[in-house]
Amino acid sequence: MSSLSSLVANFLALAHVAHGSVSYATSPPVFPTPPGRGLGKWADAYADARQFVGQMTLEEKVNVTRGFTSSDNICAGNTGTVPRLGWPGMCLHDAGNGVRATDLVNSYPSAIHVGASWDKDLAYERAYYMGQEFKAKGVNVVLGPNAGPLGRTPLGGRNWEGFSVDPYLSGQLNAKTINGHQDAGVIANIKHFIANEQETYRRPYFGVEAVSANIDDKTLHEFYLWPFIDGVRAGVASVMCSYNRINNTYACENSKLMNGILKTELAFDGFVLLDWNAQHNLDSANAGLDMVMPGGGSWGDNLTEAVRNESVSQDRVTDMATRILAAWYLVGQNGTDFPIPGIGMKNLTEPHEQIDARVPESKPAILEGAIAGHVLVKNDGALPFTKTPVMLSVYGYDATIPETKNTDMLFQLGYTSSQEMGQAVLGTEQHFDQAARGGTIVTGGRAGANGPAYIDDPLSAIQHRAKADGTWVNWDLTSGDPDVNMASDACLVFINAIASEGWDREGLHDDFSDGLVLNVASKCANTIVVIHVAGVRLVDQWIDHPNVTAAIIAHLPGQDSGEALVKLLYGESAFSGKLPYTIARNESDYEVYAPSGRGPSNTTDPQCDFAEGVYVDYRHFDEKNITPRFEFGFGLCYTTFNYSSLLIEPLDTKSDSSGVVSSSDEKLWEVLATVNATVTNSGTVAGAEVVQLYVGIPNSPPKQLRGFEKVSLSAGKSAEVNFELTRRDFSVWDVVAQGWAVQEGDYTVYVGASSRDVRLAGSIAF
Repeated sequence: MSSLSSLVANFLALAHVAHGSVSYATSPPVFPTPPGRGLGKWADAYADARQFVGQMTLEEKVNVTRGFTSSDNICAGNTGTVPRLGWPGMCLHDAGNGVRATDLVNSYPSAIHVGASWDKDLAYERAYYMGQEFKAKGVNVVLGPNAGPLGRTPLGGRNWEGFSVDPYLSGQLNAKTINGHQDAGVIANIKHFIANEQETYRRPYFGVEAVSANIDDKTLHEFYLWPFIDGVRAGVASVMCSYNRINNTYACENSKLMNGILKTELAFDGFVLLDWNAQHNLDSANAGLDMVMPGGGSWGDNLTEAVRNESVSQDRVTDMATRILAAWYLVGQNGTDFPIPGIGMKNLTEPHEQIDARVPESKPAILEGAIAGHVLVKNDGALPFTKTPVMLSVYGYDATIPETKNTDMLFQLGYTSSQEMGQAVLGTEQHFDQAARGGTIVTGGRAGANGPAYIDDPLSAIQHRAKADGTWVNWDLTSGDPDVNMASDACLVFINAIASEGWDREGLHDDFSDGLVLNVASKCANTIVVIHVAGVRLVDQWIDHPNVTAAIIAHLPGQDSGEALVKLLYGESAFSGKLPYTIARNESDYEVYAPSGRGPSNTTDPQCDFAEGVYVDYRHFDEKNITPRFEFGFGLCYTTFNYSSLLIEPLDTKSDSSGVVSSSDEKLWEVLATVNATVTNSGTVAGAEVVQLYVGIPNSPPKQLRGFEKVSLSAGKSAEVNFELTRRDFSVWDVVAQGWAVQEGDYTVYVGASSRDVRLAGSIAF
């Protein structure tokens, strides 16, 4: 093979092959699948797995690579078992903000809420306690966390399941979540690999192929692959391939992605899991897929026959089983304390044992996590309440609990506040109300949602506080133009924006909710707006109204929603959240607004060109000099912080910064520079600041997040914040050399309170 041919075969370029008058992106084949190496943290697990798999027959190996229907539990998936050797199989189950479709578990803040906290410690604690609950219920594999979608389109129905549109922030929080889950003894499954950025035509339905995400190699590595790299480095034991096509090959058939990038370039030693009933074929085994769910799929007995006729090698099946068993050993599921798989996952309408997965130690993490993800975006002195209100008025459908939370599909899929979603059939065109008017939302919808132990809704929490304080409370939760008691000290308006797996959102605001805010504000001089959101929600219809004195993006806080909010309103806790995305002034300000469709020809082969490259969200706003309403990383608090004493120090390293480094080379993580700054709480109350570091890389977006630290300080106190910048932080992807390279030139380092609020700046040259 010529050197040029080798180059083409070894990277995912955005090649195009003509088909009549249309050209299509292509993904080159990469075979064979590299066997798992079992190095580093995987060494002991691989030694045990190889010994165990060495005792298995071909049929037993095949049995662990596929799903089976079980009458013993309602796990989303169950692998086969190996009774002869005493291997019990595994239960796989969803995952977003707690154990789904079961009882006696907690509902934690959703990932977007954790992203808004910018708190790595809270991310770990949430994942650890959530992981313990999965384990108690007998779930071996947690189907999360979510590194994709990132949020290419703000309308993405599953954006709320991820931490942030920014790949660095997403990667950091995915890594902490993986550590927490696996420290708790369950297998984490980072998903959806890759470029699964819309629900519209996400999979083939009714004769229409899944949308093809046509993406170039540089964009793939610098943006969409970035958090997956962090996940693999954190030791994630499983990766889920996505429904969509990438450069016109289905993800779970895509050998370039699974063999070439994931298992070769990233040296991933865990197993690749099929998203439920995703498009695949028998040759997916050769392409790098290790497990199909929820049944046998295209494999079943065919995989055994494929080995016998040599279309799939025995070594490949052995590697598949070894990777799966190694993940099981890695998190210690061979120990005596792991329960029977699926023991706590039962049909709730049938007699079943009460298996309470909750532990008291999780309560502070649930409440603190709920508090931390609230973002204060406007405050004209309305908050915190400086004296006990004599009268409060509460308006809006989002203030109270849904009318039902029982055992039905609405409960199982998180649709209790949006019952119309519960009737919808996947793959069909739907037009849902953007507002879930059936009650407050603490999660988004479908596979990423779970049912809470209780919902501490805003109105109930306000009522409990009012009882203690002697406050008079008025409320009207149904009218779009309610009367207002003019003696009210404050009027709180609660609205929301729901999103769900299966469908992208209709828009970024709704007229009823905006009208409610404006109507209340026209009658109440101190109107405070609280929005529970499953993603970006525009506010320009009312944010500048003089009577709107405060606005809170409350995200999806989980079951402690009301208590968290009341603590913030009364100043018992302080706002410290920051936006993990940009809120624009207009929909047209986003480079990519709507998901791709079938085009004017109504094609059955939809194509989506990621022509914007890495210029998504704030990267696009900065590049085009578009002023957002509230920028990425923005959030107000009850105090003020000063920044000073920036110090940027290049480090003497064993190797210089030149040259190209592969994604799995330890040199990529070598620290090239340290950055120090001093942050002082210059206000009168305690607070926490998220100190953000951005780097201006040559020939790239003006700023890219490369560090953040959350610092809690008493009034008048200071702290030094330290950042270590690695080779990866300064690198771009070299599509010719197929590695990470630090370019020669000047790199600007920005330290501040948001992507636009830069307090300190300096530079470093390479």
